[in-house]
Amino acid sequence: MTLTETKKKFMDKVSTKEGLISALAFDQRGALKKMMAQYQTTEPTVAQMEELKQLVAEELTPYASAILLDPEFGLPAAQARAKNCGLLLAYEKTGYDTSSTSRLPDCLDTWSVKRLQEAGADAIKFLLYYDVDGDPQVNLQKQAYIERLGAECQAAELPFFLEILSYDEKLADNTSLEFAKVKPRKVIEAMKLFSAERFSVDVLKVEVPVNMNFVAGFGKEPSAYTKEEARKYFQMQDAATELPYIYLSAGVSAKLFQDTLVFAKEAGAEFNGVLCGRATWAGVVSVYIKQGQKAAREWLQTVGRENIASLDKVLTKTATSWK
Repeated sequence: MTLTETKKKFMDKVSTKEGLISALAFDQRGALKKMMAQYQTTEPTVAQMEELKQLVAEELTPYASAILLDPEFGLPAAQARAKNCGLLLAYEKTGYDTSSTSRLPDCLDTWSVKRLQEAGADAIKFLLYYDVDGDPQVNLQKQAYIERLGAECQAAELPFFLEILSYDEKLADNTSLEFAKVKPRKVIEAMKLFSAERFSVDVLKVEVPVNMNFVAGFGKEPSAYTKEEARKYFQMQDAATELPYIYLSAGVSAKLFQDTLVFAKEAGAEFNGVLCGRATWAGVVSVYIKQGQKAAREWLQTVGRENIASLDKVLTKTATSWK
């Protein structure tokens, strides 16, 4: 990461004073609609999505170094965030084309880095699905795409957070034992690739290198790795990049995510923080739909606040300053 004075100022805005990134992710759009649709018979409205994001921002950003939002439904929430909470804005369209295995990236049609900056962004986040063993021509397209985005962020002197989600073009289920076995290579090799200077990435937002549900003693049987094997994968991941990197929660429970951070620290991983979403706020969705705004606010002030406070406590003991 090459830090200009301007870029450092923005990195400081999204970090704690100690240099940890303790960020709340709520840029879900398609996924949030699906979550809300489980509890009502009608299509979730724009107003509902905006209001829920705003509630989360009001109640939880006092305890986060930054919040990640989308410019489609999240701008009212961006305005409602705590004064000392930085803002990351997502640049990618939600979801991906399910008609093929390529999962090509796509920016939001009416946004640019310049426009996101004008909307208040302190940093830009882009999500990329990547299979290191996938079609070489598809991967070449993805690499060129990220080079363009990196150059755009560099011109604006805004930090570029690249979120990499690994997958396998031949496997449909990322939660399977079969994928768990190939996941370490997929995650680690993608990190190595996009750490190259040509992509102008400043922070990598990544998955942990194993599926913790398949680590012996942590979850399901049969396991995919022993604890010692899992530790080695965390060490290999740490060695894969010199860039700051942060973990995403990938929709796991708050408890499992916190246990994972402790495991990562014990393995020797010097990660620099988290961008944690559903592990913090997922439980509020049903409360909001079934019981309304007041009950949702109460849930956020109690359960949500406890989720984020306990995560922050774990983070201060496990994460390493990017400074």
